Amino acid sequence: MRETRPALAETLSRIGSLIGDGRSRDDVLDVEQLSNESGVPRDVVRMLLDGEEPPAEDITDRIVRRIVHLRETRLRPDGTRHSYDEIAASYGASRASLSNLVNSRRKTPSPQTPSPQMPSRQALSRQGLSEQVPSEQVLSEQVPSQQTGERRPARSGGPLASTQAGIETFFFGQPNGWLSAEPQTSLDNALQSVLHGLEREAADPMARLRGTHGLRELAARAPQLAEEELQLVTDWIDTILQRRNAQRVRGSGSDSSHTEGQ
Repeated sequence: MRETRPALAETLSRIGSLIGDGRSRDDVLDVEQLSNESGVPRDVVRMLLDGEEPPAEDITDRIVRRIVHLRETRLRPDGTRHSYDEIAASYGASRASLSNLVNSRRKTPSPQTPSPQMPSRQALSRQGLSEQVPSEQVLSEQVPSQQTGERRPARSGGPLASTQAGIETFFFGQPNGWLSAEPQTSLDNALQSVLHGLEREAADPMARLRGTHGLRELAARAPQLAEEELQLVTDWIDTILQRRNAQRVRGSGSDSSHTEGQ
């Protein structure tokens, strides 16, 4: 697994190298879409794209904020939000356990100060939330460090294990760490579709032209070209299309010969 910060920097560097002339990063990176896909707030997405460090965030606040985000952005086919009843029932919990968790944490006055309203491990257990959690997963319960006394996220036995796994399974089909992932990791994952699209364009010179944006861009620039230059572009496109058609004809001919020989 790639380290979080180098992975994001590597992805952004690769995207920058593939954008090419005539386009800027803003042309290919939609902050709103990246925020929706990653669960990272828009202002933090902009900070990360500019190479800045995101503000510190308590991991439980992050999980709860992303639960709310999922309900607001991953809607039912009829355009309505999934209910707490529906989500909680999918992993065997009650509506109260999930809504109380979300509502109590959303009232937290400071992301760095544990809220007195945050449900305790015992309270969450009474609500039916399992305390079992894979040892490698960072979870939300705050415990003091023996060395410094500073409060930090607990790493095992946290009460949000089954809640996180259940909600991720409901929205994504399986637990994937989406709710608790660091902002850099979340944004890097969301950028992969952009990167792969640019890589396909680089491998196929016609890919950008076939795309809606490419055709519009070409049409917008056409009036700036002299008649001879516009004719060159037209001839180039015609040549490529003729070559493609010839390849299809040869391909279909070989397929027919193979069928007749059977």
